[in-house]
Amino acid sequence: MKTKLTLAVVLCITIMITGFRPQKQNVKAVKTDLIHTEFPEAKQEVMETFGAIAQSIKDGDLDQLISFHAYGPKFTEFKNGEPRNGSEANEAHERGVFGSVTEVVKFDAKDVHIAVYGEVANLTFHSDFHLKFGEDLVVVNDQITLLFVNTEDGWKMVHEHHSPLAKVKS
Repeated sequence: MKTKLTLAVVLCITIMITGFRPQKQNVKAVKTDLIHTEFPEAKQEVMETFGAIAQSIKDGDLDQLISFHAYGPKFTEFKNGEPRNGSEANEAHERGVFGSVTEVVKFDAKDVHIAVYGEVANLTFHSDFHLKFGEDLVVVNDQITLLFVNTEDGWKMVHEHHSPLAKVKS
């Protein structure tokens, strides 16, 4: 009797261990096509962020402007054919230039294109900025690229690239 009970207990334990083990599911992760998927909601968010950046410049709100940057060791900027710079140089430049603007006469972005790649977005445009520094009017016609990353605090710039837009011959 004791042998039968022991055998029954061992058999029950074996069945419980092997018989109740969940079977592995063959589930394949669905990958998003980052190249062809449009991400319309994210594009709209990036466009709204870009609009808020422009508004902060028009309002002369430098702290708001700076808040749209994700400054850190990965931040980079290219401008005017100069060597790459980082967070500190970019912030100093933004504060120096936009802090000296006395009037925003015109602040247009032409040929705006936004490409979203999941949590990263690339915004390109041609600037048509007319900024006054005292009595001096400066017109900025550049090709500009802004690279954004979606953070817990919204879309933030992690790279800027500015280069002069070639004048079209008439």
